[in-house]
Amino acid sequence: MTVIRDATMADAGHILEIYDYYVKNTAITFEYDTPSVEEMKARMERTMRRYPYLIIEKDNVIQGYAYAGPFVGRAAYDWSCETTVYLAYDARRSGLGRKIYEALEADLRAMGILNLYACIACPEVNDEYLTTNSADFHAHMGFVKTGEFHKCGYKFGRWYNMIWMEKMIGKHGDRQTAVIDYPVIGKDKGGGH
Repeated sequence: MTVIRDATMADAGHILEIYDYYVKNTAITFEYDTPSVEEMKARMERTMRRYPYLIIEKDNVIQGYAYAGPFVGRAAYDWSCETTVYLAYDARRSGLGRKIYEALEADLRAMGILNLYACIACPEVNDEYLTTNSADFHAHMGFVKTGEFHKCGYKFGRWYNMIWMEKMIGKHGDRQTAVIDYPVIGKDKGGGH
């Protein structure tokens, strides 16, 4: 059975286990060192003040997480956000990424978010640390590539590119309704999916 729910601080250790693999073995994240549990909790808490931070479980085991955050951090960007998803390494290509990303998108749409952005590490040529899988996944989810920075990330003795992808999920009006913080939406819907 698959369940998607709001993350809690009690999930930080499991989230960190998933993320640790990507820090140590891939260039998907440009971090060199895995953060501490305390730092992960602080990151989660900052996100949860305004945006959804979701967990996907299969048979009561956390298999991944997804969250949103500010796109740039200025008021005029309130209707835009950056999205992130990580699955346990052995849970990839199981359909769980699509499920949790669709749930995240639904929550963001309910908040009044209109534009989704993904910042994705991308190799010039696939290698053992980085492939185009993340960009391909986002394209499959309806994102389109909008920009590329060349050789901007250095990890494992190699230079990697970074691309931005975008997806519009709402109607842009002349008088746009204010975005509602997720904790309000989450409470209104019972906090679950």
